[in-house]
Amino acid sequence: MRSRPSSGLRPGLLWAAAGLAASWLFVQARTRQVEREHPPEGKFVTVDGVRLHYLERGEGPALVLLHGNGVYSKDFELSGLLDMASSHYRVIAFDRPGFGYSERPRTTVWTPDKQARLLHHALQEIGVDSAIVLGHSWGTMVALAMGLQVPDFVRGLVLMSGYYYPSVRLDAPLSSPPAVPVIGDLMRYTVSPLVSRMIWRPVIKRAFSPMPISERFSGMPVWMALRPKQLRAAAAESAMMIPAAMSLSRRYGELKVPATILAGTQDKVATSGHNAERLHEGLHNSQLELEPGTGHMFHYAHPEKVLAAIDGIAAQVGEPVVLRSPRAEALARASESGV
Repeated sequence: MRSRPSSGLRPGLLWAAAGLAASWLFVQARTRQVEREHPPEGKFVTVDGVRLHYLERGEGPALVLLHGNGVYSKDFELSGLLDMASSHYRVIAFDRPGFGYSERPRTTVWTPDKQARLLHHALQEIGVDSAIVLGHSWGTMVALAMGLQVPDFVRGLVLMSGYYYPSVRLDAPLSSPPAVPVIGDLMRYTVSPLVSRMIWRPVIKRAFSPMPISERFSGMPVWMALRPKQLRAAAAESAMMIPAAMSLSRRYGELKVPATILAGTQDKVATSGHNAERLHEGLHNSQLELEPGTGHMFHYAHPEKVLAAIDGIAAQVGEPVVLRSPRAEALARASESGV
């Protein structure tokens, strides 16, 4: 009599299917809940067929803030940088494609160049004719791409904790599967958000290390970052990180706009020696500021130094640097004291 091995698999398959279904329901519920509790706080602009969300504060010379992978524009608000800079800049902090409340059409491979072109068009659409551009982490590659594409538009760059040159990184392949079609789609609607939630704190702790996680970062809605659409964007950028840096690094010598490079000497995500110091050597017009005892989240540790770098670029390109409001000075003092 023939054995029927498949019959033994059926209960396991049924349990697996039930588990995936339960995960899907849970993820859908948490996604709806977090979007209900944290609705869009800014404005929307549709350009090149893509709807983008952005925060805008203040008046004066335009300053564009581009966040890193895994977070969205609220990161700059929580760090205090958005409010501090808005004392005399028109600050525009985008949700880059796929993050926060911005769309990320699957018909496009969103390289730094593609994102830079889209964001430049969006800035033109909302009436910005020139800007200082600041990027953090993955956002630095988008900032550099914009500086290379439209040097007459970009007045200068502030590049913070960036990844500029390809290197062996285990986190890139480990973080990429949710971007794979079909299988990745199944993962990011079921198990990936749950696994990502379990490792969220260790990942954030590594980013802030050697300093403790800032209390201000506790305001980041975790499940906004774990929604399926944002997980796809984050996974795609993880997969693209090494080839994007490889492609961009061949063009750094062509950059014409001034740049200030900020990095922590103990950054465990993008080491300063391989990235910031090397980029400084490869640019014609740059300043390098290394901060001892600081990790990847430079803008939480030293927002006042980020603001000083922005002011330095503004002064270099002829934008007046005015006295700050008492509120901005109070925010700067609070940041210095670690509040």
